[in-house]
Amino acid sequence: MPQLTGLHLYPVKSTYRLSPDSARVEPWGLAGDRRWMLVDPRGKALTQREEPALGQYRVRPAEDGTLTVTAPDGATVTVPVPLVKDGADEVEVDVFGTRIAAALAAAEAERFFAERLGEVRLVHLDRPDTGRPIDPAYADPGETVSFADGYPLLLTTTASLDDLNRRIAEDHPDDPVKGAALPMERFRPNVVVSGTDAWAEDDWRRIRIGELEFRVVKPCGRCLVTTTDQETGIRRGPEPLRALGRYRRFGQKLVFGQNLVPIRPEGTVGDTLGTLRLGDQVTVL
Repeated sequence: MPQLTGLHLYPVKSTYRLSPDSARVEPWGLAGDRRWMLVDPRGKALTQREEPALGQYRVRPAEDGTLTVTAPDGATVTVPVPLVKDGADEVEVDVFGTRIAAALAAAEAERFFAERLGEVRLVHLDRPDTGRPIDPAYADPGETVSFADGYPLLLTTTASLDDLNRRIAEDHPDDPVKGAALPMERFRPNVVVSGTDAWAEDDWRRIRIGELEFRVVKPCGRCLVTTTDQETGIRRGPEPLRALGRYRRFGQKLVFGQNLVPIRPEGTVGDTLGTLRLGDQVTVL
């Protein structure tokens, strides 16, 4: 029986993951997932595509949302949540061509990151319900997403990774380094499902995980980030993009994983739709 075996969220876009045993689900994603982001002087999102070292920043949120960030050199900074209603500056930011307003974090946070990454600023998505609209080709009116690439959640399956790793090994029979199995962390999912056939998720359109239902809206096109070792921040060569190009090319996209949009249960109000827990049963509807 398929079940949920991995839960991951990334408080600051492109930084190191948190892997809790449970997570609240909001209309725009897991609670606390990618509500913060680093931007360049033009307000453009900074990700591991441009700066692989971002994945080495560890972030711990407190109950009130305050972040403690630890840089690769061991230095830390504490960042309170900036709120426009309390006087924080509001700036316009650009997430893959969509421009929205975000609250600017305190100057101390800007100095902390600028000393290590150059001229960057830290911003917070104050109101995700009025934030980035999901691509209307795959969403209902009014559905939004946080600072995630495009959709509220990303699902992967262990069976598909096993099959991909088998193909990578077969492509490099004489090179155990290039043919080494890749961990799921390379793909930065939110939810990981075990107990399925390989690539079964390609045919899913609606699923239930525990108490919550999701629309399976679109395969996830992969990029350079998947070649980055999430434990060291080092680019490790062409895999998995080479293998995805050979075996998982859909049009111009190299595909691994599926994007999800949560469905609001009847009778719920507010931001919390429900809770996902490791071990939850996954049912294809």
